[in-house]
Amino acid sequence: MNPSHRARPPLANLETVCLVARSGSFTAAAEASGLTHGAISRRVGAVENWLGCALFDRHARGVSLTCDGQRFLGRIEHAFDVIDAAADQWHQSRKAPAVRLSVVPSFAKLWLLERLRSLEAGEPFIDIQVTTEHRNADVSAGEVDIALRYGRGGWASVDAEPLMSERLYPIASPDIAQRLEGASAADMLAMPLLHDSDLTGWRAWCNAQGVSLRPRARDRRFEDYTVVLAAADAGLGIALARAPLADDWIARSRLKRLSNIEVECPLKYHVVTAKREKRPEVLEVIARLHEAARAGART
Repeated sequence: MNPSHRARPPLANLETVCLVARSGSFTAAAEASGLTHGAISRRVGAVENWLGCALFDRHARGVSLTCDGQRFLGRIEHAFDVIDAAADQWHQSRKAPAVRLSVVPSFAKLWLLERLRSLEAGEPFIDIQVTTEHRNADVSAGEVDIALRYGRGGWASVDAEPLMSERLYPIASPDIAQRLEGASAADMLAMPLLHDSDLTGWRAWCNAQGVSLRPRARDRRFEDYTVVLAAADAGLGIALARAPLADDWIARSRLKRLSNIEVECPLKYHVVTAKREKRPEVLEVIARLHEAARAGART
């Protein structure tokens, strides 16, 4: 600091000068700021003493800027604009961190969306930007920060950890459930089976009953699991409930459980990230996903 430099007047005094210039009088400035007329006068006088010149001509109807005042006010207002611009830039750089999350549409509709606000909330708030797509987003290439993939795990060139396991049991519309009451697994297979692009779940359930499963022409395949559930609700065949993923949806539907036997699905939802992911906001979202999954498993 240059010791010969005169101490600058407080910013509040400079702001008061600008307010008086806009208001046209000390009285109007006092009313606008909540200060007394005397406080306004003292602040303006302090700046004038610091400058060594008058900024305002005082008259009965108020005040008007002197020539020096006009030049000084222009410089001060420009300086305040610079300060405001710097503050805006700083606020932008400190806005809530964002994490891009890729999920299949069925998982978004059945589980994620109703938990999204609570996943974002907390300290810090994190903006979770959800992309729904059936393809596997390339996290290693930076397309997204986190992908939720359904499978056995072990994918190459990424880090993956299990998020949610599933239990499987057959469900159908009330009409089909009534017809199949007390039926064996083999009897159930006489009905069309509804499934998405993967038969792993149906194979696991049938194997547990000692029944082999072969694809049949009458079975119906839908790309999205929520469409599988809707087809079962419409009476088009038998679907597998995937608990706890579909618990809320099934509770709101007409679907009935056909068997007390349920099996663990060989496939699980996994949290997938690029290798050695270290960004705090990404790790925090992963931790929140795990907590939400644990809470769902406890209910």
